[in-house]
Amino acid sequence: MSVSLTVMTFNLHDDQAEDSPNSWEKRKDLCISVITSYSPTILCTQQGVKTQLDYLQQCLPGYSQLGVSRRGSQDSLDEHCTIFYDKEKVELLEDGTFWLSESPSVPGSISWGAAVPCIATWAISFPTLIVNTAMDELSPRARRRSALLTWQHIASLPPSLPVLYCGGFNTQKESTTGRFLLGRSSEHGVVGDMMDTWPNAQVRKNVSLIHTYHDFKGDKQGALEFFKLILRALCLCWDRQTQDLHVDWDSFQRLLDPPPPTEEGNPVAV
Repeated sequence: MSVSLTVMTFNLHDDQAEDSPNSWEKRKDLCISVITSYSPTILCTQQGVKTQLDYLQQCLPGYSQLGVSRRGSQDSLDEHCTIFYDKEKVELLEDGTFWLSESPSVPGSISWGAAVPCIATWAISFPTLIVNTAMDELSPRARRRSALLTWQHIASLPPSLPVLYCGGFNTQKESTTGRFLLGRSSEHGVVGDMMDTWPNAQVRKNVSLIHTYHDFKGDKQGALEFFKLILRALCLCWDRQTQDLHVDWDSFQRLLDPPPPTEEGNPVAV
């Protein structure tokens, strides 16, 4: 049976002070406009706080949401990795949250030099597993071990279950975290088995947008960021398989069959 899903992953970035040029008040209507223009079946958001998530729920009445704060269900004010889903199109079978730490069932737990608690929210909706995460910004080790922990969760499920793994990974595709998930390096003797949705998409939107971090400037970027992109491109010339300049990249997939026609933009629509 062929099932078509449109999945968007969207880093909301937390609510800033009202006088900030990047405050939620100044961004919220544009965010809603982007989301409704894609009309995703599944919307994975990262770094959202209660004010943002409440506003999205208010403006997206056809969706339900799931997920808890990275401090646990008793806290509602900290950041969430929330999954919104179209109530008319999605049959939610099971969901949960685990912490990216050595104690994945302990709310707020931190390991591997991470600066803050990090979580993965997951949901099984017929017939797909959706995993949504935001990895630590500072510790490469925390990102590697978080990727390993999440992959072990994915690998423990029936291999016939298609998986979409979305999130803010806070790293580049050529990093050890990315190479592990794509099956090109090992982490503690384990090798991932996922595909990057961008090169596998048969139709892409915003093809010219090669960077996903733009400091709230859209397509524009400062001289420093441009220099970093050029330097990274030169460093990657030796390995064309990883010559991809997307930063904070967005989603993977695990499928038994070749990937179906997909459409990808920024934010990602799969």
